[in-house]
Amino acid sequence: MMNSRLNKLVEDFSRHKNIDALLIVNDSNIRYLTQFPACESWLLVTKTKAFYITDSRYCLEARQGLKGVTVKQYSKTPCATLCELCKQFKIKRLGFDERHTSFALWKKLKEFCPRNRKLIPATGLVESIREVKDEGEIDQIRKCLKLHYKAIDFMRKVVKPGLTERQIALKLEGLVKSHGAEFSFPPIIASGPNSCYPHARATDRVIRNNENVLLDFGIDLNGYKSDLTRNFFLGRIAPRVKRVFDALNLAQREAISIIKPGMACSQVDAQARKILRKFGLAKYFGHSLGHGVGLDIHEAPRLSSQSTAILEPGMIVTVEPGVYIPNQFGLRVEDMVLVTKEGCEVLSGYYN
Repeated sequence: MMNSRLNKLVEDFSRHKNIDALLIVNDSNIRYLTQFPACESWLLVTKTKAFYITDSRYCLEARQGLKGVTVKQYSKTPCATLCELCKQFKIKRLGFDERHTSFALWKKLKEFCPRNRKLIPATGLVESIREVKDEGEIDQIRKCLKLHYKAIDFMRKVVKPGLTERQIALKLEGLVKSHGAEFSFPPIIASGPNSCYPHARATDRVIRNNENVLLDFGIDLNGYKSDLTRNFFLGRIAPRVKRVFDALNLAQREAISIIKPGMACSQVDAQARKILRKFGLAKYFGHSLGHGVGLDIHEAPRLSSQSTAILEPGMIVTVEPGVYIPNQFGLRVEDMVLVTKEGCEVLSGYYN
């Protein structure tokens, strides 16, 4: 018997693409639908059954861990097994997500599909369900943030002049791994002028007194992730740096204040830019305001000027305005926000 997530997906077959089945090859999407950590395997979801297509390396583990999903071990190619299942269940319209399907795989699927079977692009069917988190997912993200707080407190004691960015990164890694966790992405640790690069990587630059250090990292626990950015100020804070930091905090608060069900993601992005424009800083803010976080560190919905998404209860997004002045310094404030029925909850708190 298929679980509620798989049943929800099947409900969308006729509503959106009128497909008979959906082939899923993205690990995060498979993990979401099955609650099993997929690796180099496929999931075929028909209207009545789901099949996990894998090889001998993962077969035993899959059979022990999967519930309500039939494990099919292939010996030659997954395409051959997929074709057999399509014949068995008389699948004429097979949906696939072109964002996660390479051209080489698409050609292989076409090769194995008979002429009377159509491959139907079905982008985002699983991602649209993943946008709204259930209570279990929200609790898991809260656990990530609880460890994240510990890491931030630890960093407040660690980040000192005289250490290199790389040395700090190693200390942070040691703490995270000692709690049985991993990073959601390679941590960004950028001091002084290095902080003007939004996605800087830790270098051997020695941190100096009277400069800022930007730390952006995430915690991964059981597949779910956190994402926060904090700024550390060592010694005297330059007046211009203080003005930018205050403006960013105001822009973030104003954006968060309008987050609620029914609000357009583009409007939240615009609210932050409106504040930064008043301070003459909008030209230094080049990326979108935020993004969804869950099994992936960047997922839907996105808080950007181009987004057409509307916020719903259960969505979790980052709100992260940033200002990056070339060759001088960069600052970013980032928190995670849960959309509630009444408005929103800042899951990470204003922990700057």
